[in-house]
Amino acid sequence: MKTYMNADLHCHSVVSDGTLTPEVLAERAKANGVELWALTDHDEVGGQDRALAAARACGMPYLTGTEISVTFANQTVHIVGLGFDAHHTGLVEGLRRTRGGRSERAQEMSDGLAKVGILNAYEGALQYVGNPELISRTHFARHLVETGVCSDTPEVFRKFLTEGKPGYVPHRWARLQDAVQWITDAGGMAVIAHPARYGFTPNEEYALFSEFKTHGGRGVEVITGSHSSQEAVRYAETALEFGLAASRGSDFHSPTESRIDLGTLPLLPGQLTPVWELLADRIQ
Repeated sequence: MKTYMNADLHCHSVVSDGTLTPEVLAERAKANGVELWALTDHDEVGGQDRALAAARACGMPYLTGTEISVTFANQTVHIVGLGFDAHHTGLVEGLRRTRGGRSERAQEMSDGLAKVGILNAYEGALQYVGNPELISRTHFARHLVETGVCSDTPEVFRKFLTEGKPGYVPHRWARLQDAVQWITDAGGMAVIAHPARYGFTPNEEYALFSEFKTHGGRGVEVITGSHSSQEAVRYAETALEFGLAASRGSDFHSPTESRIDLGTLPLLPGQLTPVWELLADRIQ
């Protein structure tokens, strides 16, 4: 596999909190020149068979994917899994348990919004959910934009859905160790998603990478839609420091919401080992 590949190994469909179907995403990725694709819905592998079939239909190599929410240092961190068996019992069951707390959390978010005069937000958010088990802050944000409470989704998050705001409710996710083990046991590779987003102190970030590596994690997203060019350089250095392979993904959710479209990211720096080199036998 070539190092300078237009791989997009992080995006979301209607199966979690994206707005496009796996089939439309595959066509969009192919049209944008993607040479290797993965659908990575949140805590869910229910779209994998559709994504693989769609990728095959347009002649695009595919890696299975998911994005698992874990709690680390009292905040939510995302671990992408790539190249696993999407029907592995341990992984499927682990993801089912992780999804279990989302509905209860969503009801609490709705209650918080009601206290500031935004009524029936849960019912409104459900209109944007392809899979009710995966209701999230993004679905609430779409509802609040559509009903004119805010002008765009970033404004919703700033005013209502981040820590200390009326609609924010923390969720205890899986442990880091569990997520890495589910992915690894299913034959895949665990990757830390968009590490710059977490705002960890240097000590907390070092602890995250150290523990991740200890549990068998093998990769980190270096080029991603939420990383600046300076952050990409920083995490390229982190990948080398910890001996991790480098991944690349847009984190695309929607044509109208996402900063970066599928297939439009800069290429990985050449000194890094791309995750797809280590997953060559898992590409379908």
